[in-house]
Amino acid sequence: MGHTPYGYKIENGTAVVDQEKSEKIKLLFEAYLSGDSLATAAKKAGIKAFHAGIGNILKNKRYVGDDFYPAIIDKASFEASEIERMSRAEKLGRIWEKKEPKESAPPTVFSITAGNEQFDDPFKQAEYAYSLIEMEVKDIE
Repeated sequence: MGHTPYGYKIENGTAVVDQEKSEKIKLLFEAYLSGDSLATAAKKAGIKAFHAGIGNILKNKRYVGDDFYPAIIDKASFEASEIERMSRAEKLGRIWEKKEPKESAPPTVFSITAGNEQFDDPFKQAEYAYSLIEMEVKDIE
């Protein structure tokens, strides 16, 4: 496994809850759900991390529990924080929807004229064959 999430520790190959840090995680979720910003909620919880790190904690599904990590946060609190996080992001204009790629034709069309010369040297033959290619460039819209 890679990085152990904040609030857990590994003992004998098993993830266990770090009681002191798990209390900070619970306080972080509570403060964020009460309306505090990421930075303020982290400060109240006593977690020293940057904005993105706090956001990653709030998005980490492992805090609800899975096959390896025991639960620290109940599912309802986690889902409520996700809804709140998305709501705040939308209000701040930070939701980007994927744009559909435009269908476009290739910018060039190639045609080749008939060639009847033969060369013994394969490099000269290739050079001759490439010289027969005519290119027409279309306008790109």
